[in-house]
Amino acid sequence: MALCHEHRRSTRRCVKGSQIFGWLVTGVLALLADPAFSASHLKAGGAASAGPKPGHVFIIVLENEGYDVTFGAKSPATYLRTLAQQGALLPNYYGIGHYSLDNYIAMVSGQAPNPVTQADCQSFVNFVPTGTTKDGQAIGMGCVYPSSVSTIVNQLEAKRLTWKGYMEDMGNDPSRESATCGHPVIDQPDKTHKAVAGDQYASRHDPFVYFHSIIDLPTCGAHVVNLSALASDLQNEETTPNYVFITPNLCHDGHDGGEGDRKCVDGQPGGLVSADKFLQDAVPKILGSPAYQHDGLLIVTFDEADSQGGDASACCHEPRGPNIGPGAMVVFDNPPPDPPEKIPDKGPGIAGPGGGRVGAVLVSRFIKPRTVSKAAYNHYSLLRSIEDFFDLEHLGYAGQKGLKSFGKDVFTGSNGRER
Repeated sequence: MALCHEHRRSTRRCVKGSQIFGWLVTGVLALLADPAFSASHLKAGGAASAGPKPGHVFIIVLENEGYDVTFGAKSPATYLRTLAQQGALLPNYYGIGHYSLDNYIAMVSGQAPNPVTQADCQSFVNFVPTGTTKDGQAIGMGCVYPSSVSTIVNQLEAKRLTWKGYMEDMGNDPSRESATCGHPVIDQPDKTHKAVAGDQYASRHDPFVYFHSIIDLPTCGAHVVNLSALASDLQNEETTPNYVFITPNLCHDGHDGGEGDRKCVDGQPGGLVSADKFLQDAVPKILGSPAYQHDGLLIVTFDEADSQGGDASACCHEPRGPNIGPGAMVVFDNPPPDPPEKIPDKGPGIAGPGGGRVGAVLVSRFIKPRTVSKAAYNHYSLLRSIEDFFDLEHLGYAGQKGLKSFGKDVFTGSNGRER
């Protein structure tokens, strides 16, 4: 078969169908080989989406506040509340456990809490596996997962997509941790549990260093870096990673200070006041970057609600996980001569099934300002959503049956996409 058309000057030209097919195949293969296309235009399972997807995701995680405190009328987080008006507010977004570390681990791997991660891994001990469940949960106890446990950043690397974790203050005091891929020595106490003047980095808020599939690779130092590297990386889309995870220091994430006369180690107020100031400084730089303006999505959320306030609620039929059995205890070491404190472990939230209602704010050109979604989401939903953006398999409980990804209730803008 041949297709013919009249060429100018009245000459008749014909092209064979096999030639057209060859050109089409060559063009399609070239397009699919472009990571920017595959990340932005393919749905999980390989089907083409109806519209663009975020190709650059920026995540900022703050600490220890429930939704009603953060977004209530008396909240000092005035910038965050204003930011919510620029995009979508998710009032029914939940943490998955208490205390901090198990939430961070869930965000990047879909792994459920165990009593050691619930206690924030006061010593940097290996996770000792005894098996794996059908839904991808490592069975065992400990902190630093074996190389057989994958994370979203391992998935991204396999697809030749880029990522970085930007950790404020990491390496400021080299006697505590390295300036890149900074973490305690295996089987040694974690010196970063308490902030010191000049270095308020906390490894328990850096999820990447709890996986041998990351820290055992020589590339870890190029991917887990001090926050100071972000400014230069944002200058060009080519140098901005597809996946950006930002952890402020213990003062700027709101963990320290914030109550009564309590201050951070450097005298700053801490709590929501310092967290909001951090956002006010950092977010405009992200929103002004070429990568964000092209196809970016900013997500701001909290790891957990205030556990002292007693919110251990959950959503989304969150599974308990295989590692919190009958009679489990969460153990916290106390300075000698006081004995360790032991708390009965009643679920991922220690006192209950989850990490409490924290809320989340999402901003993107794919989202109409003043969007409010009342759908229930949690950290496993966050992981699942990002995996869907980049056409990745669902890890751990991100693959939970019935769990929702961020959908049309969130992506309400004219440039959003159908799901």
